[in-house]
Amino acid sequence: MTEFEGQVLGDLRVLKSQMDQLMGIGQPGRLSLIEERVDRHERSVQRMKGFTAAIGALVTLAHLAIDLMRR
Repeated sequence: MTEFEGQVLGDLRVLKSQMDQLMGIGQPGRLSLIEERVDRHERSVQRMKGFTAAIGALVTLAHLAIDLMRR
């Protein structure tokens, strides 16, 4: 085995261990953990959009009520 082949095989071992960390070996890897975090974040963003829309509707109703009282 030449020095180049040994270096390539060593690099492949390192690459394989890094891929195992990313994908997971029987347990959730980093990718699945990141996917879960993104899902939680998307849910919280959607929830905040709903709250913002509800507050906007309440403010609009309050403005309408104030306008009706002025007349």
